[in-house]
Amino acid sequence: MIVDCAIYRDGHRKDGPEDFSDALEQARAAGGFVWIGLHEPSEKEFSLVTEEFALHPLAVEDALKAHQRPKLEMYDDSLFAVLKPVVYEAESDRVSTGEVMVFLGDHFVVTVRHGEGSPLGAVRRRLEHEPEMLGRGPTAVLYAIADAVVDHYLDVATELQTDLEELEAEVFSPDGGGSRRTASRIYDFKRQILEFRRATGPLALPLNRLAGSGPFGTAVPYVDEQARPFFRDVSDHLTRVNESVEGLDRLVSDILSAHLAQMSVRQNDDMRKISAWAAMAAVPTMIAGIYGMNFDHMPELRWVWSYPAVILVMAALEVALYRLFKHRGWL
Repeated sequence: MIVDCAIYRDGHRKDGPEDFSDALEQARAAGGFVWIGLHEPSEKEFSLVTEEFALHPLAVEDALKAHQRPKLEMYDDSLFAVLKPVVYEAESDRVSTGEVMVFLGDHFVVTVRHGEGSPLGAVRRRLEHEPEMLGRGPTAVLYAIADAVVDHYLDVATELQTDLEELEAEVFSPDGGGSRRTASRIYDFKRQILEFRRATGPLALPLNRLAGSGPFGTAVPYVDEQARPFFRDVSDHLTRVNESVEGLDRLVSDILSAHLAQMSVRQNDDMRKISAWAAMAAVPTMIAGIYGMNFDHMPELRWVWSYPAVILVMAALEVALYRLFKHRGWL
C-alpha cells in the first residue's frame, strides 16, 4: 500500500496529486522531486510504480520478495539500495530486523518498507523540518535513511552490551553458572548477535561506495558528490557498530567456553566425590567379602574378639580414608 506521496521543491513539501502517475512529471516541471513511500506492496500495486518510474525488473523483484542482504545496485535509470533496520525488543531481549528498499532517480525517491521498526516516518518528518537538507534532493533522503538506520544500530549494540554483562554475571555467579538454562541462553544470545551482524556487516561496502572511499572512488549515479562527507560520517558510525558487534561475538564465545569449562570442573568434582565414597564403601565390602568365604581354616575365625576387631578395623580405615579425601578436597 502507498503510505505517503509528496512533491518537494526547494526543501518544502507540496502534496502530490491523487494519481501519483502525474507526480514525476510535476516534480520535473517544478525542479523538485517526488517521494513515494510504500509498505509491503503487492505485485499489482507496485506494477504501477514500476511502469511510471521505469524501475529495473531485477530490483523490483528484490523489493517485492524482500529477505535481501544490504546492498547497492546501479541501473541505467535508477539506483537501488537495501538497508536492514534493527529493532531491540526489551520485553523478550530479542533482536528483529526489517527491510527498507530505496529507489533513487534524478527526480524521484521510492521507498519500500517490509517489517516493523522502520525509521521512514520519522525520517520524513525530520527532513520536512530541515528544508536546507531536504533541498539537496533525493540524495538527502538516502543519506537521512542510512543515518537513521545506523544510529539505531548503536542503540541496539548498547542494549546487547547490557544483556551480555548480565549474562556474564550469571555465568560467573556461584550458583547461576550451573543452571541448565544458562547454555541455552548463551546460545540464544549468540543467535541474536548473528542476526544483528547480518544487518550491519554487509552494509559497510555500500556505504563505502557512497562515501567514495577506499577502492570505490568513482562517483555514484544519482548521488550528489557533495554528499560524500555525510556518507563518510555514516560509514564511520557503522565501523564503530561492526567493531562492537565483533567484540560482542568474541565475548559471548569466551563466555560459552568458560561456562563449558565450569561445567566440566563441576562434573570432575562430582566424579571425585563419587569415587571417594565408592572407595570408602569398598573397604568394608572387601573385608566382609573375605570373611564371608566358606573356608574352614581362616585366621581369627574362631576367636571370640574377631567380630569387634573387624568392625574396629573397618571404622579406623573409614576414618583414615575420610580424612585423606577431605584433606585433598575430594569431599
